[in-house]
Amino acid sequence: MGLYSFEPTHDYAQILDQNDQLAAYRNEFYLKPNSIYLDGNSLGLLSKRAEKALLDCVNDWKERGIDGWMQGDHPWFYLSEKLGALCAPLVGGLPEEVIVTGSTTVNLHQLVATFYKPEGNRTKILADELTFPSDIYALQSQLRIHGHDPEPHLLRVKSRDGRFLEEKDIIDAMTEEVALIILPTVLYRSGQILNMERLTKEAHDRGILIGFDGCHSIGAIPHSFSDWDVDFAYWCSYKHLNGGPGAVAGLYVNRKHFGTLPGLAGWFGSKKEHQFDMEHTFFPAESAGAYQIGTPHLLSVAPLIGSLEMFGEAGIGNIRTKSLLMTQYLMELVKHELNGLGFSIGSPMDEVRRGGHVSLEHAEAARICKALKENGVIPDFRAPNIIRLAPVALYTSYCEVWQAVQILKKIMSEKQYEKFKNEREVVA
Repeated sequence: MGLYSFEPTHDYAQILDQNDQLAAYRNEFYLKPNSIYLDGNSLGLLSKRAEKALLDCVNDWKERGIDGWMQGDHPWFYLSEKLGALCAPLVGGLPEEVIVTGSTTVNLHQLVATFYKPEGNRTKILADELTFPSDIYALQSQLRIHGHDPEPHLLRVKSRDGRFLEEKDIIDAMTEEVALIILPTVLYRSGQILNMERLTKEAHDRGILIGFDGCHSIGAIPHSFSDWDVDFAYWCSYKHLNGGPGAVAGLYVNRKHFGTLPGLAGWFGSKKEHQFDMEHTFFPAESAGAYQIGTPHLLSVAPLIGSLEMFGEAGIGNIRTKSLLMTQYLMELVKHELNGLGFSIGSPMDEVRRGGHVSLEHAEAARICKALKENGVIPDFRAPNIIRLAPVALYTSYCEVWQAVQILKKIMSEKQYEKFKNEREVVA
C-alpha cells in the first residue's frame, strides 16, 4: 500500500482525485463553500443520509407518538441492536457482541464496573500517560468506589518521547498486581495505533482482562476484536462515524463474557421479552445489549442509521486504504513544502502504526490554527504544540489536502499567525 509516486503539484492532486474510488461519497456530505474541513477526528460532518434519518425519526415521533417504539421503518425498541449489528463489521465483532448505547465515559464506567474485580494482590488498573483525560477520570472514580486510592492503584505506562508508546513497556507493566487493562486503540494526539492483538495475547497470558477505547479508530481503521479475543471495547460515534454532536456511543463485549452480570444494571439491559414485565428481578439480555443502562436517546441515535449505511457500502477496508494514502500524501507535502518552517511530524510514518490523522508539531501551533481557520482551513489544536489534520476518506479530496498545505505555507511565509495569541480557545 502507499503512493506509487509523489509530486507536489496541483495536477498530481487532481490525478489522485480522478482515481479515487470513494470520490462519489463526497457529494453525500454538507461541505461549506470556500472551506477545507480537516477536523473530522473531532467531529465528523453531517451527511444527507444522516440528516434524512434524523428527520424520519422526528416524523415518526410526530405521526406515531408512542407507537414509534414498535412501528415504522426503524422501530425504536430494537434500534440500538440494529445499529450494533451495522457497527459489528467495523470492529470485527459478531452482531450480538456490539450495541449502540450511552456515551464513551458512561460505557467505560459500565465496563469497568462489570469487569474490574480486584482480588488479593490483583487490585490495580493499568492505563497509559498519553490517554484521553476522561478515561483517567473514570478509572480514578471506579478505584475510589472500590475503596482504593487512585494514586498507587492506577498505573500509567510512560511514553519515552511524549508522542508514542512502546508495546514492550506496556507488557512489562503487566504485573501480578494488575486486575484490568484499559488502553486506546489509537493515541489521540499522535495517531499511533497500538498492536491490540499482541497486547491482548500478552494480557491473557498473564490472566488479565483487557479493554480498548476506540474513539479515534472506529470508522477509520479495520479491527478484529473477536479474532483478537479482546474482552471489551467502547467508542464514540461523532468523530469518524459522523453521527453528529453528542451522538450515542457504542460498546463491544466478547461473547465469552455473556452472562456476566452488568456492574451497572438498567432497564434497557433486559431481555426484550421481559423488559415490560415490570418485575423487580433483572433478566439481562444474552448479548452486548445487557450492558445498556437507560433508554436510548433516539434523536442522537437516528443519524447513525444513514451514516452506517454508507460505511456498509463503502467498506472499512476501502476507507482505510484511502485514509492511508491521504495521510501519506499530506506528510509528503509537509516535508516538501514546509521544510525549514519549524514543523515536525508527530505521527508514525509507518502505515501499520498510523491512524486516521496527522499531527504537526510547532512552537506556535495555537496561533497557526487560528490563522488556518481565518483562511478557511479547519484544523484541531492540542496543547501545547500540536496541529491535528484529519483528511477523511468519505469527504476530503486530495486537492483539498494540497490546497491546505499551500495555505499553511503562505501563513508561515507571511507570518499571518503573529497577530493571534499563542493560546487555545475555550474549545480547542
